[in-house]
Amino acid sequence: MSKEHYYLLLADDDEDDCLFFKEALDEIAIKTDLSMVHDGVQLMDFLKINAINNLPDLIFLDLNMPRKNGIECLTEIKENETLRNLPVIIFSTSLDNDIVDNLYLKGASYYIRKPGEFSKLKTVIEKALTIASENNFKQPERANFILQP
Repeated sequence: MSKEHYYLLLADDDEDDCLFFKEALDEIAIKTDLSMVHDGVQLMDFLKINAINNLPDLIFLDLNMPRKNGIECLTEIKENETLRNLPVIIFSTSLDNDIVDNLYLKGASYYIRKPGEFSKLKTVIEKALTIASENNFKQPERANFILQP
């Protein structure tokens, strides 16, 4: 699905993380449009409302959100016939191998541990978009599931 322009959805409750993510997108070479939601309930409502005409090309999903966490959202997305083929990149501060294994089994496309430095954030977002599109947004082998800046 290599395209010149991607429509992304970021689901993250941390306002600073959302701002850094948007600023990083503005500075990478890949053209994007970004929508944001701030909890899991908003995410699922957004996807249901836009399921017919306006689904994102890719979701960046934080795990630790109020009202409905990222694991619950990923499960709902992958169990929904209309949404199951949506690529979902987990974008979280934690890196617990058992959780990462579970997310892989549930069908997440990639896992990114949120970097603390802005330059690394830009690098890993651009890398994620490039690698995912080259791989046609298919889930890689488990050894390549975690993306590093």
